[in-house]
Amino acid sequence: MLIRQLFASILLLNFVVPLFADDPVPPLPESARLVLEEDWSSGRIEPERWYVPRKKWGDGNHGVVPENVQILPDKVDQEEKNVLVCVARGDQYTGPIVGFEGNADRVGSLVVSQAHFASGRFEVRMKIGSSEAYAGGPHDPLRPAGCIPAVWTFGYRFVEGRSKDEFDPEVPLYNPHMPAYGIAANEYWSEIDFPEFGKEGKFDKAMYNTFLQNRHDSRLFDVSSVLDGKYHTLVTQWRTHLRELPEIKDEQVVAADGFWWVQDKSVPFETYLGNPLKRLGKDRYALYEGTEAIHWIDGKLIARNDKWVPAMAAQLNLGVWLPSWAGPAQWQKAEVRFASIRVWQFDDEGDVRGILSGNLQDNFDKAGRPLN
Repeated sequence: MLIRQLFASILLLNFVVPLFADDPVPPLPESARLVLEEDWSSGRIEPERWYVPRKKWGDGNHGVVPENVQILPDKVDQEEKNVLVCVARGDQYTGPIVGFEGNADRVGSLVVSQAHFASGRFEVRMKIGSSEAYAGGPHDPLRPAGCIPAVWTFGYRFVEGRSKDEFDPEVPLYNPHMPAYGIAANEYWSEIDFPEFGKEGKFDKAMYNTFLQNRHDSRLFDVSSVLDGKYHTLVTQWRTHLRELPEIKDEQVVAADGFWWVQDKSVPFETYLGNPLKRLGKDRYALYEGTEAIHWIDGKLIARNDKWVPAMAAQLNLGVWLPSWAGPAQWQKAEVRFASIRVWQFDDEGDVRGILSGNLQDNFDKAGRPLN
């Protein structure tokens, strides 16, 4: 989701994909590992599991701030439980909480997992909006037009080379086929959005997007079933595999960070898209590759991504933000609530771990002053 302003034109090219036939969530693989289970029962955001950034990205908004994140009681399936509340401050907000450059309007909130996840199942129980109107809230409390409630995985690494048009064995991850910003630099990018609600103020269809280095695919699917002010269960299953590339020879690759990287311009970029390789033997290599992300809501198959699916592990993000492409936010405050989170890891052989690491860095302080 970060650096989204660079790809606004791509997002405008979304197309609506029809629903698939009814297909329930399959049983977990026997080898699946439950690695994260969160219900906020401690009454706080556990720092060993989560962090709360103060960060701006994209245009038309003033970032996300920790002051907009709370743990509060709520009714979940008729039972009172603690939930994570991510608040969005709209165009009409003039209160003391400020975002980038001291602006109070169009400031959201975000909670991010400390861990990086690859292939597996992600289960998120969440509520968009409210079934009742409230002071300072959206005209339609079920559809808080102007903000983007979202669940996504995100991992990123910026690599600088020495020559824009050439491979460099001293910088094994630099690839001249995917220069960024017109310079000798690459963006290694792993993201799956499942989903982003509210593009152009419309909530009946949501964006299920994939980002793989400099390739990006955005699809719209019907999610109108969640627009009732109640909690719903979102499930996403992400898979990867190894695909042998018989044309690759030892002299065309170099080892770095536990993987092998193409170093030969004659290898068509479309065959590997910047992903690393695994060495199987002399002159034998296989590509680490994402295959698909499948999405359900309340057990009903909603969406499928099978294009430009990443393989690199990424952090889980929960929150709400207010980019320009969300449209006007003609209210003071809106909320998205998260009741519980569970993540299982499948450890598919195509998973790439350790290449994208570290946390998102704050880029302004509590007063909104930009940080270097």
